[in-house]
Amino acid sequence: MDNRCAAATLQLGYRGTMKTILAPIDFSGATDAVVEEAAALARAFSGRVVLLTIIQPPVIAHEYAAVMENLAEITAAGEKQAARKLGELEQNLQVDLIATESVQLLGAPIALIVEQAKKLDADYIVMGSHGHTALYDLLVGSTTHGVLMRAPCPVVIVPAVKNAKSSKALKQEAAV
Repeated sequence: MDNRCAAATLQLGYRGTMKTILAPIDFSGATDAVVEEAAALARAFSGRVVLLTIIQPPVIAHEYAAVMENLAEITAAGEKQAARKLGELEQNLQVDLIATESVQLLGAPIALIVEQAKKLDADYIVMGSHGHTALYDLLVGSTTHGVLMRAPCPVVIVPAVKNAKSSKALKQEAAV
């Protein structure tokens, strides 16, 4: 590398520091594409991927107090299943020699994603879009939009996959 390239690399901040890519996932159809994109960024910037999943506690009105006894069991089962899936994704990334860690939290997704991005000093957030209509997002809201408006770093949005095949499978088919 000549001196001009080295100087440009240092000036851009790409040398000597590992980039942190925060990848919030919800185990939907977009998860594989989000993890693949986060891994690609980690490879490109010698970075690490932090997989984040957030369990939302069910909202129950006080009229259903009898049901509330089962909430702890339901939440615990959800946390256990999420931990297992996170472990699988983390292991797959580590097999590909990508520095990876996982975080599992309980609460409101938008606030917790933004909080984790700040806490980790994330360089990028990579998250999926479910491809809902504008009307749905207007009425229900979008986690991706909420994070995009509050994020302390650039947000990479991975579009919803139109079919069940992951982008990795499509790339492999195209190579044949």
